[in-house]
Amino acid sequence: MKRQLFLIRHAKSDWEDSSLSDFDRPLSARGERDTPLMAERLVAMDIKPDCMISSPAKRARSTAEIIASRLGFPIHDIDWTTELYLASPTDMLDVIRNCPDHVTSLALIGHNPGISTLAAKLSGIVLGNIPTCGIVHLDAKLKTWNEAGSNFYISNFDYPKRKDKPDFAVNS
Repeated sequence: MKRQLFLIRHAKSDWEDSSLSDFDRPLSARGERDTPLMAERLVAMDIKPDCMISSPAKRARSTAEIIASRLGFPIHDIDWTTELYLASPTDMLDVIRNCPDHVTSLALIGHNPGISTLAAKLSGIVLGNIPTCGIVHLDAKLKTWNEAGSNFYISNFDYPKRKDKPDFAVNS
């Protein structure tokens, strides 16, 4: 069965208030502008995840809520998973592997460096530092999410400042 995975790095956060903890940092003005733009790009590609799992940190939560709203995904159905806050690629992969098998399209919203490293681990292609609000669309033929590993290929890699086609060879 074809499985779609969308690795989404949270949008740009605001560092202005130094009294806030890292967990409580909100989106910056740029993050507030970029998130609807990226959500609309997903809408244009007719992307409709069955499941959204997000870090509960404020910047990731806001990113997930904006994207969900634009995609028509119920915000109350987003799975706020503490394990995704500043998670390692291994921890993120554990979350993916525990996804219910009826889900064929999963969006995971998290943080760097984990998102960038996980994308490389799953696809074998190093994209470098995935920009804020960047989205890596990966596909794999898996019977269950528990089989997730280095068997994904990149279908698309998009980010707010991208104007043209990606400059890497997509593996298939």
